[in-house]
Amino acid sequence: MDILQKAKDYVETLFKDKLSSVYFYHNFIHTTFTVNKAEEILKNTPVSEKDQEKVLLALWFHDTGYIECAKDHEENGAEIAKSFLQKENYPENDINDIVQLILATKITYVPQNLLEKIVKDADCSHFASHDYNDISDALRKEWELTNVRCFSNDEWNAGNLDMLKNKHQFYTDYAKNTWQPLKEKNIKKIEKKLEKEEGKKDNSENKKDKDKEKDPKPDRSVDTLFRVTLSNHTRLSDIADSKANILLSVNAIIISVCLSVLVPKLDTPKNSHLIIPSFILLLSAVLTIIFAILSTKPNVTKAKFSMQDVADRKVNLLFFGNFNRMLFDDYQSAMNILIKDRDYIYDSMVKDLYYLGKVLDRKYRLLSITYQIFMAGIVISVLSFGYAFLSL
Repeated sequence: MDILQKAKDYVETLFKDKLSSVYFYHNFIHTTFTVNKAEEILKNTPVSEKDQEKVLLALWFHDTGYIECAKDHEENGAEIAKSFLQKENYPENDINDIVQLILATKITYVPQNLLEKIVKDADCSHFASHDYNDISDALRKEWELTNVRCFSNDEWNAGNLDMLKNKHQFYTDYAKNTWQPLKEKNIKKIEKKLEKEEGKKDNSENKKDKDKEKDPKPDRSVDTLFRVTLSNHTRLSDIADSKANILLSVNAIIISVCLSVLVPKLDTPKNSHLIIPSFILLLSAVLTIIFAILSTKPNVTKAKFSMQDVADRKVNLLFFGNFNRMLFDDYQSAMNILIKDRDYIYDSMVKDLYYLGKVLDRKYRLLSITYQIFMAGIVISVLSFGYAFLSL
Protein backbone atom coordinates (compact mmCIF):
# COMPACT_ATOMS: atom_id res chain seq x y z
CA MET A 1 0.00 0.00 0.00
CA ASP A 2 1.46 3.38 -0.99
CA ILE A 3 1.97 6.18 1.51
CA LEU A 4 -0.97 8.27 0.24
CA GLN A 5 -3.45 5.45 0.76
CA LYS A 6 -2.04 4.79 4.23
CA ALA A 7 -2.35 8.48 5.07
CA LYS A 8 -5.95 8.58 3.85
CA ASP A 9 -6.92 5.51 5.91
CA TYR A 10 -5.12 6.86 8.97
CA VAL A 11 -6.79 10.28 8.78
CA GLU A 12 -10.22 8.76 8.16
CA THR A 13 -9.90 6.55 11.24
CA LEU A 14 -8.52 9.47 13.27
CA PHE A 15 -11.50 11.69 12.43
CA LYS A 16 -14.00 8.90 12.99
CA ASP A 17 -12.63 8.00 16.44
CA LYS A 18 -11.47 11.32 17.86
CA LEU A 19 -13.07 14.29 16.06
CA SER A 20 -16.03 15.90 17.84
CA SER A 21 -19.34 15.79 15.97
CA VAL A 22 -19.67 19.59 16.30
CA TYR A 23 -17.15 20.06 13.48
CA PHE A 24 -19.61 20.32 10.60
CA TYR A 25 -16.99 21.83 8.29
CA HIS A 26 -13.50 20.81 9.37
CA ASN A 27 -13.91 17.07 8.98
CA PHE A 28 -13.02 14.19 6.65
CA ILE A 29 -15.44 15.41 3.96
CA HIS A 30 -13.70 18.79 3.74
CA THR A 31 -10.29 17.08 3.80
CA THR A 32 -11.22 14.77 0.92
CA PHE A 33 -12.68 17.69 -1.05
CA THR A 34 -9.45 19.66 -0.55
CA VAL A 35 -7.27 16.73 -1.68
CA ASN A 36 -9.41 16.25 -4.79
CA LYS A 37 -9.09 19.94 -5.65
CA ALA A 38 -5.32 19.75 -5.18
CA GLU A 39 -5.19 16.81 -7.60
CA GLU A 40 -7.15 18.95 -10.06
CA ILE A 41 -4.54 21.71 -9.82
CA LEU A 42 -1.63 19.24 -10.04
CA LYS A 43 -2.99 17.74 -13.27
CA ASN A 44 -2.75 21.17 -14.84
CA THR A 45 0.49 22.33 -13.21
CA PRO A 46 4.00 21.02 -13.95
CA VAL A 47 5.06 19.50 -10.62
CA SER A 48 7.29 16.46 -9.98
CA GLU A 49 5.72 13.27 -8.62
CA LYS A 50 7.61 13.66 -5.35
CA ASP A 51 6.32 17.20 -4.86
CA GLN A 52 2.81 16.08 -5.75
CA GLU A 53 3.04 13.47 -3.01
CA LYS A 54 4.18 16.11 -0.52
CA VAL A 55 1.23 18.36 -1.38
CA LEU A 56 -1.32 15.59 -1.04
CA LEU A 57 0.17 14.29 2.22
CA ALA A 58 0.11 17.81 3.67
CA LEU A 59 -3.55 18.23 2.75
CA TRP A 60 -4.55 14.87 4.20
CA PHE A 61 -3.18 16.04 7.57
CA HIS A 62 -3.78 19.81 7.42
CA ASP A 63 -6.95 19.73 9.59
CA THR A 64 -6.18 16.74 11.82
CA GLY A 65 -5.21 19.17 14.59
CA TYR A 66 -8.93 19.77 15.20
CA ILE A 67 -9.08 16.50 17.13
CA GLU A 68 -7.20 18.34 19.90
CA CYS A 69 -8.23 21.97 19.60
CA ALA A 70 -9.30 24.45 16.93
CA LYS A 71 -6.70 26.92 18.17
CA ASP A 72 -3.26 26.28 16.62
CA HIS A 73 -4.70 23.31 14.76
CA GLU A 74 -2.13 23.74 11.99
CA GLU A 75 0.74 23.16 14.44
CA ASN A 76 -1.09 20.20 15.99
CA GLY A 77 -1.80 18.75 12.55
CA ALA A 78 1.86 19.16 11.60
CA GLU A 79 2.90 17.19 14.68
CA ILE A 80 0.40 14.43 13.91
CA ALA A 81 1.68 14.21 10.32
CA LYS A 82 5.30 14.18 11.48
CA SER A 83 4.65 11.34 13.93
CA PHE A 84 2.83 9.28 11.30
CA LEU A 85 5.46 9.78 8.60
CA GLN A 86 8.34 8.99 10.95
CA LYS A 87 6.69 5.68 11.81
CA GLU A 88 6.47 5.01 8.07
CA ASN A 89 10.22 5.78 7.73
CA TYR A 90 9.50 8.69 5.43
CA PRO A 91 12.61 10.81 4.58
CA GLU A 92 13.21 13.44 7.24
CA ASN A 93 13.83 16.26 4.76
CA ASP A 94 10.55 15.51 3.02
CA ILE A 95 8.75 15.44 6.38
CA ASN A 96 10.01 18.94 7.11
CA ASP A 97 8.71 20.11 3.73
CA ILE A 98 5.28 18.60 4.46
CA VAL A 99 5.17 20.24 7.90
CA GLN A 100 5.85 23.61 6.27
CA LEU A 101 3.09 23.02 3.72
CA ILE A 102 0.62 22.28 6.52
CA LEU A 103 1.60 25.49 8.31
CA ALA A 104 1.09 27.35 5.01
CA THR A 105 -2.68 26.66 5.27
CA LYS A 106 -3.00 29.33 7.97
CA ILE A 107 -5.55 31.87 6.78
CA THR A 108 -3.16 34.82 7.15
CA TYR A 109 -0.13 33.13 5.60
CA VAL A 110 1.12 34.34 2.19
CA PRO A 111 2.57 31.43 0.15
CA GLN A 112 6.23 31.70 -0.82
CA ASN A 113 6.58 28.97 -3.47
CA LEU A 114 4.55 26.95 -5.95
CA LEU A 115 3.76 24.06 -3.59
CA GLU A 116 2.51 26.42 -0.89
CA LYS A 117 0.37 28.19 -3.50
CA ILE A 118 -1.19 24.86 -4.55
CA VAL A 119 -1.93 23.92 -0.94
CA LYS A 120 -3.37 27.35 -0.24
CA ASP A 121 -5.62 27.34 -3.30
CA ALA A 122 -6.85 23.81 -2.64
CA ASP A 123 -7.74 24.65 0.96
CA CYS A 124 -9.77 27.69 -0.21
CA SER A 125 -11.23 26.01 -3.30
CA HIS A 126 -14.72 26.00 -1.77
CA PHE A 127 -14.88 29.73 -2.47
CA ALA A 128 -15.39 28.71 -6.11
CA SER A 129 -17.74 25.82 -5.40
CA HIS A 130 -21.29 25.58 -6.74
CA ASP A 131 -22.23 24.47 -3.21
CA TYR A 132 -20.58 27.42 -1.53
CA ASN A 133 -23.74 28.42 0.38
CA ASP A 134 -24.11 24.96 1.93
CA ILE A 135 -20.40 24.77 2.77
CA SER A 136 -20.54 28.24 4.29
CA ASP A 137 -23.57 27.30 6.39
CA ALA A 138 -21.69 24.25 7.71
CA LEU A 139 -18.83 26.48 8.86
CA ARG A 140 -21.30 28.90 10.46
CA LYS A 141 -22.98 26.06 12.35
CA GLU A 142 -19.59 24.76 13.49
CA TRP A 143 -18.56 28.15 14.85
CA GLU A 144 -21.83 28.48 16.73
CA LEU A 145 -21.49 25.03 18.32
CA THR A 146 -17.84 25.55 19.25
CA ASN A 147 -18.62 28.96 20.81
CA VAL A 148 -16.49 30.89 18.35
CA ARG A 149 -19.30 33.31 17.58
CA CYS A 150 -22.97 33.44 16.58
CA PHE A 151 -23.78 35.55 13.53
CA SER A 152 -26.94 37.15 12.22
CA ASN A 153 -27.67 36.60 8.53
CA ASP A 154 -26.47 40.10 7.67
CA GLU A 155 -23.26 39.71 9.65
CA TRP A 156 -22.50 36.34 8.09
CA ASN A 157 -23.16 37.46 4.53
CA ALA A 158 -21.17 40.67 5.01
CA GLY A 159 -18.26 38.72 6.50
CA ASN A 160 -18.28 36.25 3.61
CA LEU A 161 -18.38 39.07 1.08
CA ASP A 162 -15.45 40.81 2.74
CA MET A 163 -13.46 37.57 2.78
CA LEU A 164 -14.08 36.76 -0.89
CA LYS A 165 -13.60 40.30 -2.21
CA ASN A 166 -10.89 41.77 -0.02
CA LYS A 167 -9.04 39.13 1.98
CA HIS A 168 -8.71 36.14 -0.33
CA GLN A 169 -7.01 35.55 -3.63
CA PHE A 170 -6.04 32.55 -5.72
CA TYR A 171 -2.32 32.11 -6.39
CA THR A 172 -1.86 29.37 -9.00
CA ASP A 173 -2.50 30.05 -12.69
CA TYR A 174 -5.01 27.23 -12.91
CA ALA A 175 -7.06 28.58 -9.97
CA LYS A 176 -6.96 32.12 -11.33
CA ASN A 177 -8.16 31.03 -14.76
CA THR A 178 -10.64 28.32 -13.76
CA TRP A 179 -11.89 29.05 -10.25
CA GLN A 180 -11.83 32.84 -10.11
CA PRO A 181 -14.88 33.22 -12.44
CA LEU A 182 -16.84 30.80 -10.23
CA LYS A 183 -15.76 32.72 -7.17
CA GLU A 184 -17.03 35.95 -8.80
CA LYS A 185 -20.43 34.30 -9.27
CA ASN A 186 -20.55 33.44 -5.57
CA ILE A 187 -19.64 37.05 -4.74
CA LYS A 188 -22.57 38.27 -6.83
CA LYS A 189 -24.90 35.82 -5.10
CA ILE A 190 -23.86 37.14 -1.70
CA GLU A 191 -24.29 40.74 -2.85
CA LYS A 192 -27.81 39.93 -4.03
CA LYS A 193 -28.55 38.35 -0.67
CA LEU A 194 -27.40 41.46 1.13
CA GLU A 195 -29.42 43.72 -1.17
CA LYS A 196 -32.48 41.56 -0.63
CA GLU A 197 -32.03 41.59 3.16
CA GLU A 198 -31.49 45.35 3.06
CA GLY A 199 -34.72 45.79 1.11
CA LYS A 200 -36.60 43.63 3.57
CA LYS A 201 -35.10 45.60 6.42
CA ASP A 202 -36.20 48.91 4.92
CA ASN A 203 -39.73 47.61 4.40
CA SER A 204 -39.88 46.06 7.83
CA GLU A 205 -38.63 49.25 9.50
CA ASN A 206 -41.70 51.12 8.28
CA LYS A 207 -43.93 48.29 9.37
CA LYS A 208 -42.23 48.13 12.75
CA ASP A 209 -42.78 51.84 13.28
CA LYS A 210 -46.49 51.36 12.62
CA ASP A 211 -46.83 48.20 14.67
CA LYS A 212 -44.39 49.07 17.42
CA GLU A 213 -47.04 50.03 19.96
CA LYS A 214 -49.57 47.57 18.59
CA ASP A 215 -47.58 44.34 18.57
CA PRO A 216 -43.97 44.69 19.70
CA LYS A 217 -41.97 41.49 19.72
CA PRO A 218 -40.72 40.33 23.08
CA ASP A 219 -37.01 40.43 23.73
CA ARG A 220 -35.60 36.92 24.14
CA SER A 221 -33.24 38.10 26.87
CA VAL A 222 -36.21 39.36 28.89
CA ASP A 223 -38.00 36.03 28.48
CA THR A 224 -34.85 34.22 29.58
CA LEU A 225 -34.58 36.54 32.60
CA PHE A 226 -38.10 35.69 33.76
CA ARG A 227 -37.66 31.97 33.10
CA VAL A 228 -34.38 31.71 34.98
CA THR A 229 -35.58 33.86 37.89
CA LEU A 230 -38.79 31.84 38.25
CA SER A 231 -36.76 28.62 38.16
CA ASN A 232 -34.44 29.96 40.87
CA HIS A 233 -37.41 31.00 43.04
CA THR A 234 -38.96 27.55 42.68
CA ARG A 235 -35.69 25.78 43.47
CA LEU A 236 -35.10 27.94 46.55
CA SER A 237 -38.63 27.21 47.76
CA ASP A 238 -38.03 23.48 47.32
CA ILE A 239 -34.76 23.75 49.26
CA ALA A 240 -36.50 25.59 52.12
CA ASP A 241 -39.29 23.00 52.28
CA SER A 242 -36.75 20.18 52.23
CA LYS A 243 -34.79 21.70 55.13
CA ALA A 244 -37.98 22.24 57.11
CA ASN A 245 -39.04 18.62 56.52
CA ILE A 246 -35.67 17.40 57.78
CA LEU A 247 -36.08 19.38 61.00
CA LEU A 248 -39.66 18.11 61.38
CA SER A 249 -38.53 14.49 61.03
CA VAL A 250 -35.54 14.83 63.36
CA ASN A 251 -37.49 16.56 66.13
CA ALA A 252 -40.45 14.22 65.78
CA ILE A 253 -38.02 11.36 66.42
CA ILE A 254 -36.55 13.20 69.42
CA ILE A 255 -40.02 13.76 70.93
CA SER A 256 -41.00 10.16 70.24
CA VAL A 257 -37.89 8.80 71.93
CA CYS A 258 -38.27 11.17 74.89
CA LEU A 259 -41.92 10.26 75.47
CA SER A 260 -41.39 6.55 75.10
CA VAL A 261 -38.04 6.09 76.85
CA LEU A 262 -37.06 9.09 78.95
CA VAL A 263 -40.30 10.54 80.40
CA PRO A 264 -41.59 7.26 81.97
CA LYS A 265 -38.41 7.09 84.01
CA LEU A 266 -38.72 10.59 85.47
CA ASP A 267 -41.32 9.59 88.11
CA THR A 268 -38.71 7.86 90.21
CA PRO A 269 -36.83 10.00 92.79
CA LYS A 270 -33.41 8.90 91.57
CA ASN A 271 -34.12 10.45 88.15
CA SER A 272 -35.58 13.73 89.37
CA HIS A 273 -32.43 15.59 88.34
CA LEU A 274 -33.28 14.81 84.69
CA ILE A 275 -36.67 16.53 84.71
CA ILE A 276 -35.46 20.04 83.78
CA PRO A 277 -33.02 18.90 81.04
CA SER A 278 -35.75 16.65 79.57
CA PHE A 279 -38.24 19.51 79.68
CA ILE A 280 -35.77 21.80 77.86
CA LEU A 281 -35.12 19.15 75.20
CA LEU A 282 -38.85 18.54 74.62
CA LEU A 283 -39.60 22.26 74.59
CA SER A 284 -36.91 23.00 71.99
CA ALA A 285 -38.13 20.09 69.86
CA VAL A 286 -41.75 21.29 70.02
CA LEU A 287 -40.78 24.90 69.20
CA THR A 288 -38.63 23.70 66.30
CA ILE A 289 -41.54 21.70 64.90
CA ILE A 290 -43.91 24.67 65.27
CA PHE A 291 -41.62 27.04 63.37
CA ALA A 292 -40.81 24.40 60.74
CA ILE A 293 -44.53 23.97 60.13
CA LEU A 294 -44.99 27.74 59.93
CA SER A 295 -42.20 28.00 57.34
CA THR A 296 -43.89 25.42 55.10
CA LYS A 297 -47.47 26.51 55.79
CA PRO A 298 -49.06 27.86 52.59
CA ASN A 299 -50.30 31.41 52.77
CA VAL A 300 -52.80 31.92 49.95
CA THR A 301 -54.52 35.27 49.60
CA LYS A 302 -57.90 35.23 47.97
CA ALA A 303 -59.46 38.26 46.40
CA LYS A 304 -62.48 39.23 44.35
CA PHE A 305 -62.23 41.65 41.45
CA SER A 306 -64.19 42.90 38.51
CA MET A 307 -63.43 42.99 34.78
CA GLN A 308 -62.69 46.68 35.22
CA ASP A 309 -59.88 45.71 37.57
CA VAL A 310 -58.53 43.47 34.81
CA ALA A 311 -58.74 46.30 32.30
CA ASP A 312 -56.93 48.57 34.76
CA ARG A 313 -54.18 45.95 35.22
CA LYS A 314 -54.82 45.66 38.95
CA VAL A 315 -55.05 41.87 38.88
CA ASN A 316 -52.31 39.24 38.57
CA LEU A 317 -53.99 36.49 36.54
CA LEU A 318 -50.90 34.30 36.81
CA PHE A 319 -51.56 33.59 40.50
CA PHE A 320 -54.30 31.07 41.23
CA GLY A 321 -55.33 32.86 44.41
CA ASN A 322 -56.61 35.71 42.27
CA PHE A 323 -58.74 33.72 39.85
CA ASN A 324 -59.84 30.61 41.80
CA ARG A 325 -63.26 32.15 42.48
CA MET A 326 -63.85 33.35 38.92
CA LEU A 327 -66.21 31.75 36.47
CA PHE A 328 -64.43 30.17 33.53
CA ASP A 329 -65.91 32.59 30.97
CA ASP A 330 -64.73 35.57 33.00
CA TYR A 331 -61.29 34.06 33.41
CA GLN A 332 -61.05 33.30 29.68
CA SER A 333 -62.02 36.87 28.81
CA ALA A 334 -59.49 38.24 31.29
CA MET A 335 -56.72 36.02 29.88
CA ASN A 336 -57.55 37.17 26.34
CA ILE A 337 -56.99 40.74 27.49
CA LEU A 338 -53.72 39.71 29.13
CA ILE A 339 -52.17 37.83 26.20
CA LYS A 340 -52.85 40.69 23.79
CA ASP A 341 -50.95 43.19 25.92
CA ARG A 342 -47.21 42.51 26.31
CA ASP A 343 -46.79 45.17 28.97
CA TYR A 344 -49.62 43.62 30.98
CA ILE A 345 -47.94 40.19 30.67
CA TYR A 346 -44.63 41.54 31.91
CA ASP A 347 -46.35 43.48 34.71
CA SER A 348 -48.08 40.29 35.83
CA MET A 349 -44.84 38.33 35.71
CA VAL A 350 -43.06 41.00 37.70
CA LYS A 351 -45.81 40.91 40.34
CA ASP A 352 -45.68 37.13 40.39
CA LEU A 353 -41.91 37.13 40.92
CA TYR A 354 -42.15 39.87 43.56
CA TYR A 355 -44.73 38.05 45.68
CA LEU A 356 -42.90 34.75 45.24
CA GLY A 357 -39.87 36.55 46.60
CA LYS A 358 -41.92 37.79 49.58
CA VAL A 359 -43.02 34.22 50.27
CA LEU A 360 -39.41 33.04 50.03
CA ASP A 361 -38.32 35.78 52.41
CA ARG A 362 -40.91 34.63 54.96
CA LYS A 363 -39.91 30.97 54.51
CA TYR A 364 -36.21 31.61 55.01
CA ARG A 365 -36.72 33.96 57.97
CA LEU A 366 -38.84 31.35 59.75
CA LEU A 367 -36.40 28.62 58.73
CA SER A 368 -33.51 30.62 60.16
CA ILE A 369 -35.38 31.01 63.47
CA THR A 370 -36.15 27.28 63.39
CA TYR A 371 -32.48 26.37 63.05
CA GLN A 372 -31.53 28.78 65.83
CA ILE A 373 -34.12 27.25 68.16
CA PHE A 374 -33.01 23.74 67.26
CA MET A 375 -29.32 24.57 67.75
CA ALA A 376 -29.87 26.45 70.99
CA GLY A 377 -32.20 23.73 72.33
CA ILE A 378 -29.72 20.95 71.60
CA VAL A 379 -26.81 22.87 73.12
CA ILE A 380 -28.75 23.91 76.26
CA SER A 381 -30.20 20.41 76.67
CA VAL A 382 -26.80 18.75 76.45
CA LEU A 383 -25.34 21.25 78.94
CA SER A 384 -28.32 20.72 81.25
CA PHE A 385 -27.93 16.95 81.17
CA GLY A 386 -24.22 17.37 81.82
CA TYR A 387 -24.83 19.70 84.73
CA ALA A 388 -27.49 17.40 86.16
CA PHE A 389 -25.13 14.42 86.18
CA LEU A 390 -22.23 16.42 87.57
CA SER A 391 -24.34 17.85 90.40
CA LEU A 392 -25.19 14.42 91.76
